[in-house]
Amino acid sequence: MHWDNARFFLAVARAGTLRGAAARLSVDQATVGRRIAALETALSARLFLRTPSLYVLTSAGEALVAPAEAMEQAALAMERRVAGMDEALSGTIRVATTDSLGKKFVVPAIAKLRRAHPGIDIVCVTSVDIANLTRREADLAIRTVRPDSPELVVRRLAQLEMGIYASRAYVAARGTPREGEAFEGHDLVMYQQPVVPSMWDALCGEPTNRGRVAFQTSSTMMLFEAAIAGLGLAGLPCFRADDEPELVRVMPHRREHFEVWLVAHLDLYKTARMQALIEVVADAFAAS
Repeated sequence: MHWDNARFFLAVARAGTLRGAAARLSVDQATVGRRIAALETALSARLFLRTPSLYVLTSAGEALVAPAEAMEQAALAMERRVAGMDEALSGTIRVATTDSLGKKFVVPAIAKLRRAHPGIDIVCVTSVDIANLTRREADLAIRTVRPDSPELVVRRLAQLEMGIYASRAYVAARGTPREGEAFEGHDLVMYQQPVVPSMWDALCGEPTNRGRVAFQTSSTMMLFEAAIAGLGLAGLPCFRADDEPELVRVMPHRREHFEVWLVAHLDLYKTARMQALIEVVADAFAAS
């Protein structure tokens, strides 16, 4: 089986739909359907059961996943090895980070990089999900979770602080929460539980069991906007919340620290363009 066929097969297996696979591969849905049909004909096996909403792997399809992923890893390793030999201060770098870290640190660093090296182009992906560097979803990631893969180079950038904030209007209307009362009588704005499960037990060490969760989101930007709009109290990174004129910090003794990590694949880490970007990103965090 050719790698190109395996690529289409894996995209459908992971997305579960032709539309989702087409979006991942940047092709049209009909092309994906034709490639899967041709692959099934070539192998004389049904790889997916077609339901009204999903493509579900058959036993033959499940048996094909592991060898197809091995082909994927070999193809990606070839790409990384070639990219890792590039010493030019030009080309494209895919950067993955969160919107909050991106706004404060990463985008200003990229602007500095582009002034010095206009031949380097950046694709910046902001998400709460962790990008998979081994699949080239990103070349460089700035994360708050330290990975442990031996294929990755990990560098600690900073230790940052989180505190509890509310809008000035919320405090005027509802009063200031007091430590030890577990937010009794107060509304909370929170990440959805699957995003940050620990936040549902406590905000910066203050239990949340007596508070009312009035708003949930998966986005840091929306969490800020909800707090600014007066929807409730929120645990927010201080580096950004302290700059918001509509927010005030409450329970100032309640705080948490979190670390920020720069992560790159070993094969790409020493390329000239990556080292140039790493330098300006590290400088941005060092200046904070």
